[in-house]
Amino acid sequence: MRSRLRSYIDRFGATGSLICAVHCALTPLLLAAIPSLGLSTWLGDGFERVFVVFVTVLGLFSLLWGYRRHRTFRALTVLLLGLAALWAGLLYWPLHHSVLPHALVMTLGGALVGLAHLINLRLNHWHIHDASCAH
Repeated sequence: MRSRLRSYIDRFGATGSLICAVHCALTPLLLAAIPSLGLSTWLGDGFERVFVVFVTVLGLFSLLWGYRRHRTFRALTVLLLGLAALWAGLLYWPLHHSVLPHALVMTLGGALVGLAHLINLRLNHWHIHDASCAH
């Protein structure tokens, strides 16, 4: 049950982070259409802040939980790089207010966080199989 929950959380985190990366990549292309489509609430700064906080909490919880199991820093390192990019894009004023650099940094951050979840899934999967083969 616990490994299924761990796997579900990583899959959820990876999916959310990759959706975030797609959102960040597409937003500059849709900037002209956002007001006319009524999407400014969903694609605005408030949504971005909430999503980065959510991704941070979910990522840290999931990957620290995974680390306790597999004891490998690889996924945590990728996660921290991704979170650093997301927070820099959110809080560093020159980056946050420049459309293309902001989109690039946020897309990179979301992709790295998603990749970290996928690495964590793989490490947890290997750990389960290594443990079952040792017996």
